[in-house]
Amino acid sequence: MVDDQLSEVFDHIEIQGLMTSGFAARGSWVARGALSHPLKFIAVARGRARLTTDSTGSPLALEPGDVAILNNRAWLELRGGTGDGPPRDIDVTTASYTSIREDDADHDGADVILGGHIALNSVGRTLLLQALPPVGHVRASPAATHLRDRLDALLDELTGDRVGSAFAIRQHGQLFLLDTLRAYIDQAELPPGWLRALTDDRLHPALSLMHAEPAKPWRLETLARASAMSRTSFATHFRAVAGMPPLTYLNRWRMLLAQRALRDGDDPIESLAATLGYASVSAFSTAFKREVGESPLRYRHRVRRVKLARADS
Repeated sequence: MVDDQLSEVFDHIEIQGLMTSGFAARGSWVARGALSHPLKFIAVARGRARLTTDSTGSPLALEPGDVAILNNRAWLELRGGTGDGPPRDIDVTTASYTSIREDDADHDGADVILGGHIALNSVGRTLLLQALPPVGHVRASPAATHLRDRLDALLDELTGDRVGSAFAIRQHGQLFLLDTLRAYIDQAELPPGWLRALTDDRLHPALSLMHAEPAKPWRLETLARASAMSRTSFATHFRAVAGMPPLTYLNRWRMLLAQRALRDGDDPIESLAATLGYASVSAFSTAFKREVGESPLRYRHRVRRVKLARADS
């Protein structure tokens, strides 16, 4: 299997695609409400819709199979259908996808909208919020066949009322998120940041080295040589794509590894510092506090308390 840095980062930021809402509507309709999650997605499983949020000017037209990713938006409004009289009013904050099952199974002539949010740990929220625009439009292009198939599979599970459907919906939600991000990466011009860096072919050899051996004191010349570039060209390209210099990226990768180790493991701080290439606990603690905002020990105690509270709730 090829090394897969994007999957590696996804594991560290604990990314999850959670299906939470949906509705089927005929005739004229409008769905609106406040958004409580920083990363929300809307998928048009059947029909069409027009999306407006607090960052769009004219409504965004969503075609069958399209997905919109909303980044740190306060509210949304979706409109669809045609017909005389006032539109049916739908509250997206209470529109549970289980209601879709109560309609006819084929949804002939209906607009079918699915919604959910992207759950991440605090590190992941920072990374993904910086990597995505206020509204990302993923189109159902001929190349995005996996996304279309995944959306059909989700709708099938939502309407099938089969044993184990809740488990299947959770699994499809994860893969739907992956297919959505893959399609978005293929279609969009990503802003500088970690998502663009991890999908850049020219930087792949250098990133592979840093990810495989984060403790090694990598030199710019070595990383540039691995990527078949001069030192200057490599440094310029890396900053343009990643939005930061190579050694800053290395330090942030170390901090991502440190946060996962502190969340999930019991290694002493001294051992973790050495594993990540720091000459002393003091040097590691200083770097960690500068990046994360608190000491490694305080971070470990805080996230453990949060995990325990979630397990008990």
